[in-house]
Amino acid sequence: MGIWQFIQDQVLGMKWLNELIGRGLSMMGLDVGERVGGSVRFFLYDMLKITVLLCCLIFVISIIQSYFPPERSKRILGRFHGVGANIVSALLGTVTPFCSCSSIPLFIGFTSAGLPLGVTFSFLISSPMVDLGSLILLMSIFGAKVAVVYVVVGLMIAVAGGAVIEKLHMEPYVEEFIRKAGRVDIEAPALTVRERVLYAREQVASTFRKVFPYILIGVGIGAVIHNWIPESWVETVLGGNNPFGVILATLVGVPMYADIFGTIPVAEALLYKGAQFGTILAFMMAVTTLSLPSMIMLRKAVKPRLLALFIGICTIGIIIVGYLFQWFQFFLL
Repeated sequence: MGIWQFIQDQVLGMKWLNELIGRGLSMMGLDVGERVGGSVRFFLYDMLKITVLLCCLIFVISIIQSYFPPERSKRILGRFHGVGANIVSALLGTVTPFCSCSSIPLFIGFTSAGLPLGVTFSFLISSPMVDLGSLILLMSIFGAKVAVVYVVVGLMIAVAGGAVIEKLHMEPYVEEFIRKAGRVDIEAPALTVRERVLYAREQVASTFRKVFPYILIGVGIGAVIHNWIPESWVETVLGGNNPFGVILATLVGVPMYADIFGTIPVAEALLYKGAQFGTILAFMMAVTTLSLPSMIMLRKAVKPRLLALFIGICTIGIIIVGYLFQWFQFFLL
């Protein structure tokens, strides 16, 4: 086994933990080859693995975030123009909050500060869809190739979506109170190493409390799919024989609310049951980017026409990406 394969399987994938849980359940009299024992094993393994990875990732990403407070991010974005600004904005989105509801307040702040609307929308799309956490978690389950392609494609959607909104000059469709908000630039104080560590610890505790219920729900659904839903059902609805699987998965994902940590266990179980890879990724992107609660929050900041355009761009982009992954999944898995 190569070093990278060892890291992917035993460090990120924690296969040793899966084996340990399996042996422990067997000693307790549960047959992990049966439905009940298999469900318990799946639930405990994925819950513990995602929780450990989540806490480590939040800590590291929060340290990085401490070097990019909102005012500094505004200054960085203000130095770029055109598509270059969209690219930088999308990249900044990868080291910011883990769900769209957390990203929207930052989006409002950037828009109020006078940054171009297309640039702020590139940030809004990339922040929940392709954060660093999604890269590591996807890598732990699907491998490095899939994770990298997912992130690159997500960034492309963010850049393209922001560029389209910029070209259409949608500024009049931002709510008046945001366009007329006062622009006050306050220099963020320099933090010591100890203060950054304390900030990261607080972020771990705060984010974990918000995210953990969705992890439990996602892992629970994944355990049910993994051990109780017949493969034939999943293959019929989301398999290669259904040409509308990607569209269906996208539309089903939109009204849901979860983050990448809650959707990955479901995606893992669906892939195991025979769902097409492009269909699974379309579902994940739709859930994390276009959840109903986040759209309600965004409606307070933008008018219906701009909101509809944003949803339309993201939905079309996700469906296109889903079908591309569908056609080329042989080279990725």
